[in-house]
Amino acid sequence: MRLYSTLSRRLEQLPAPPGPIGMYVCGPTVYQRAHVGNARPFVVFSWLARWLRARGYDVTFVHNITDVNDSIYEAAPGASADLAARATAWYVEDVGSLGLGLPDHMPKATETIAEIVTMIERLVSSGHAYVVEGDVYFRVSSYPDYGELSNQRSDEMAEQEPNPLKEDPRDFALWKRTKAGEDTAWDSPFGRGRPGWHIECSAMAETLLGSAFEIHGAGLDIVFPHNENELAQSRAVGSEYARIWMHNGMLRFVGEKMSKSIGNVQTIREVIDRWGHETFLLFLLSAHWRKPIDFSDETMEQAQAQAESFRNVFRGAKVDGGGDWRRLEEILDDDFNTAEALALFHSWRAHGELDALRRGLEVFGLGSLAEEGSAPLAIEERARARQQARAERDFGEADRLREEIEAAGWEVRDVAESPGFRLVRRR
Repeated sequence: MRLYSTLSRRLEQLPAPPGPIGMYVCGPTVYQRAHVGNARPFVVFSWLARWLRARGYDVTFVHNITDVNDSIYEAAPGASADLAARATAWYVEDVGSLGLGLPDHMPKATETIAEIVTMIERLVSSGHAYVVEGDVYFRVSSYPDYGELSNQRSDEMAEQEPNPLKEDPRDFALWKRTKAGEDTAWDSPFGRGRPGWHIECSAMAETLLGSAFEIHGAGLDIVFPHNENELAQSRAVGSEYARIWMHNGMLRFVGEKMSKSIGNVQTIREVIDRWGHETFLLFLLSAHWRKPIDFSDETMEQAQAQAESFRNVFRGAKVDGGGDWRRLEEILDDDFNTAEALALFHSWRAHGELDALRRGLEVFGLGSLAEEGSAPLAIEERARARQQARAERDFGEADRLREEIEAAGWEVRDVAESPGFRLVRRR
C-alpha cells in the first residue's frame, strides 16, 4: 500500500502485512462542542485503520485529546479543567455516534505530564532547549532541518509566542510557568507550570507507539507550526518519530448558512442529528482525503440521495455474487482514494453486485445502508424518547415526537419485540 507523505512529498510504501502499523492522529483541543470540520481527520484515519486491518495489518491507532492549552484557559478562566473534562466527554460521544468505533488509545495531555517533563529534560540536557525564568523553549537553531515538513525557510518564519527573553524569535515553548488565573499546574525541575502544545503530542505518541512508527495524521491546517515543531523536538532527542506524514484537506463551509465569520458553523452533534451518520460519512467519502471538501446543505442533500440509492437497492433484493474486490484493493492501496471507491460502489449498485457492495460499505462503517429500515441516529433517538413519553403517559409529548419523525420522512410503528418500535421510511 502506498500513501502520500507531506514530509517526502511523494508516495511512500508501507511494509508488507502484518506490519505492525503505529498511527498517531492529532486530536482536538477541548473547550467547546467540536464543529463538523473536526470530524474529518477522525473519520479519514478511522477508515484507514479499518482498511489496513482488512488487508491484514496489525494496527495501533492513537488519537489524542489536548486538555490543557491556552484556548481552554481563555474559554473558562479559573475553571478550565472542568470545561476540558466536559468537552472531552462531548467529543468522545459525538465521534462515537459516527459508527466507526473509537481508536485503540485516546490519551489526554494531562495524563502524560511525567512523560512530557522527561522529554523536556532530555532536550535541555542535550542543548536543544533552554530555561528562561520558569519557561522552557526549544532552540530552533540547534536543529538544522527545521522547516522540512512545511517546506519553509526557517529564517523567513514568523515569530511564535513572542517573548523578549527568547534567544531567537523562532523558538517555541515546551513548558510555560503558571500565570495568574490558570487553574491547572504541575511541579517540574523548571518550576511549577504546564506543557506547551507541541511537546504534548510528541510525548503521547512516543509513550504509546515508541520512538519510531509508520503514520502521523492531522489536518492540513496544523502542518505549521504544530507538526513542524513535533518533528523537530522528537528528532532532536534521537527519535525517528513518524515516517509518513498524512495531512487531510480542509472542510470548507460554503453558502450563506455556513460561515465561521458569523459563528453559525455546525457541530458534529448537529450534523448527525439532522442528517444521520450514514449521510455524513458518504459526504466525506466523496472526496480524496488530501483534497478540500465543501460542506453545505446542497452537498449534504446529494449525499443523502446517495444513501437512499444504496438503501433502495437492498430492499427486497437477495445478496448476489459478483463484484471485483481486487479492483477496490487497487483503488484504496493507491493512496487510499475514497472518491474512486465510492464510484466503484455505485457501479456495483447499478449492476446488482450486492455481495461486494455490502462488504465494501461495511469497510467504511456504512453496512447499515444494506439493512432495510435503518434510520438516522437522531430519528432513532426521537423514537426512543416517544417510547419513554408513552410509558410516562405523556401522550402530548409522544404525539409531538411522532409528528417530528413523520416530518423527517419516517413512520414509527409500535411492536412487541425490543426496543418496542420499528422505523419504516415513508413512501
